[in-house]
Amino acid sequence: MSLTLDTYRLLGRSGLRVSPLALGAATFGTEWGWGAEQDDARKLFDLYVERGGNFIDTASTYTDGSSERMLGKFTRGNRESLVLATKYTTLRRPGDPNSGGPHRKSMFASVEASLRRLNTDYLDLLYLHVWDTTTPVEEILRGMDDLVRQGKVLYVAICNVPAWQVARMQAIADLRGWSPLIALQIEYNLLERGGERDLIPMAREMGLGVVPFSPLAGGVLTGKYGRDDLTAAGGAPGDGTRRSVTIAGGTLTERNFAIVEVVKEVAAELGRTPAQVGLAWTLRNPGVTASIIGARTPAQLEDNLGALEIGFTDSQVARLDAVSTIEPGYPHGMLAGDAMRAVTRGDMKIELTPR
Repeated sequence: MSLTLDTYRLLGRSGLRVSPLALGAATFGTEWGWGAEQDDARKLFDLYVERGGNFIDTASTYTDGSSERMLGKFTRGNRESLVLATKYTTLRRPGDPNSGGPHRKSMFASVEASLRRLNTDYLDLLYLHVWDTTTPVEEILRGMDDLVRQGKVLYVAICNVPAWQVARMQAIADLRGWSPLIALQIEYNLLERGGERDLIPMAREMGLGVVPFSPLAGGVLTGKYGRDDLTAAGGAPGDGTRRSVTIAGGTLTERNFAIVEVVKEVAAELGRTPAQVGLAWTLRNPGVTASIIGARTPAQLEDNLGALEIGFTDSQVARLDAVSTIEPGYPHGMLAGDAMRAVTRGDMKIELTPR
């Protein structure tokens, strides 16, 4: 494969050029009990940009706003060269019912706060962060389009939402002449491949670039966790550490440890690290535009960037795919089965043109 950060890709059905690995800034700040202080975060930012990276991902409430404030300082000299993506919908002031959610009041207030913290006149990309079913999609899409027309936002996108709802929103935006969604952020990694059922195929059809978060499954795919972490001695859920978050998330299972073992085997064959193998696997999917990496130290970031140089053999890909495979579910399994092919095609041979 052998990519570099300055081998740019188009984001969805747009002309926006982004690096194949985005720098996640949820680690900028220590308010959540883990992460990087400002000086260390600056080193991460500088290293990424010096390598040609231009795609920075944050959110209005990451590390209680410190992430955006730090980026506002770091980007003063090269703002125009960067693609800054932030998100809205999570509660900015607990107790204030309108300080969160996807509705218009929350959207506009969150964007204004992000612009101040990021020290910029515009956002390159605004994501709806978390879908909560409470707001009519027309209100959301019209609000996003108004922000684009005002020049405060250049492109709009969405995260964590069912595929059918994204497809519906994209169709409405098209019919109304509103700004289309150009990116879809989802959790996608060797442990969580559910996006392959509907979300990723939908995104390809509807013109959205897929931007996976947690491509290393919260660090599980690095191999740093073992079966002893399932016991009380391995970490105490709720103690505020990154390990406790991972344990509470339920990703430490026998199935996932089996996947990690194959990742380690492939990494050893390639002379690479498990983290690099996990990241490189996500980039093989043609529906994926850029995966988000979230390092806390320059050494971790250097290691992550090494994923761009990995080329798998067919056998290695087959082993990684086989150990992590998921059931397609209905109706995908039925439609792909021999019985359905027999009644719809018979002996007919159809040559499909790649999209």
